[in-house]
Amino acid sequence: MSSPAFALHRPPPDAPWDGDQGPPEGTPVSEADYWAHYYEHDNGYEWNNGLLEVKPVSDALTAWIYQWLLGLLRLYLDTQHNARLTCLEFGCRLSLSNKVVIRKPDLGLVLDSNAQPLREHDRSYRGIFDLCVEALSDSTPAEIRRDTEQKREEYQAAGIPEYYIIHHNPRWQLFYRRNALGLYEPIPCPDGILRSTVVPGFRFRLEDLTRQPSLETMIEDPVYAPFVLPSWQRDRQARAQAEQRASSAEQRASSAEQLLERERANNARLLAELAKLRDQD
Repeated sequence: MSSPAFALHRPPPDAPWDGDQGPPEGTPVSEADYWAHYYEHDNGYEWNNGLLEVKPVSDALTAWIYQWLLGLLRLYLDTQHNARLTCLEFGCRLSLSNKVVIRKPDLGLVLDSNAQPLREHDRSYRGIFDLCVEALSDSTPAEIRRDTEQKREEYQAAGIPEYYIIHHNPRWQLFYRRNALGLYEPIPCPDGILRSTVVPGFRFRLEDLTRQPSLETMIEDPVYAPFVLPSWQRDRQARAQAEQRASSAEQRASSAEQLLERERANNARLLAELAKLRDQD
């Protein structure tokens, strides 16, 4: 027999959806039933104070920007080892002053210094992310407002220090950090480079979200070189230095051989002159 909470979201006989399709956005669902039945649903539901919300899908251009930024963060963490990432369907519960929401940021970062660590077997995060990234969907004005207004207000109120909104159109590339008053303000990028104040040393050029430079380019770029494959750069430098030393040694050996050859020739000439003098005597 179903519990009263479960009956809340049971579809009526003429409902336009079945168990596989899932209920439409705005369906009232208790928080307990959300975690039990909809948190891992294929529709990627989020939960907004008792109502289901469907996570919209971004276009391919925006998805590629997301993938590049995710790859850059992974390269950073391969070097720094100071945080952990969550992606896509990994949720967190935000208890705000006026409501409770469960959000699934497209990318969440938890620093090792966070009071609530992200553990290996967690299926949701129980703390407050240090950084959230949302890949904007622009299919409808409501979807744009959800990331640019609604989630911005929620993440601000929850105390998430930095919030990035990415999109293939620079108009919708928005980057916020909390100020001393706890309010989001745009992160200043006077030279076109975003420098995180939360993730130590992490930075990127705004235009590179579109350009998406290769590893070969980034390891030569002073913006990325400090955290993009530094061990590979050190190995390459060590190989270059070893080759230079070998070349210098080879040059010294060649010079020494040439000097020895000249001495041999000079000695032979002297011996020939001495022999000639003896013959004259």
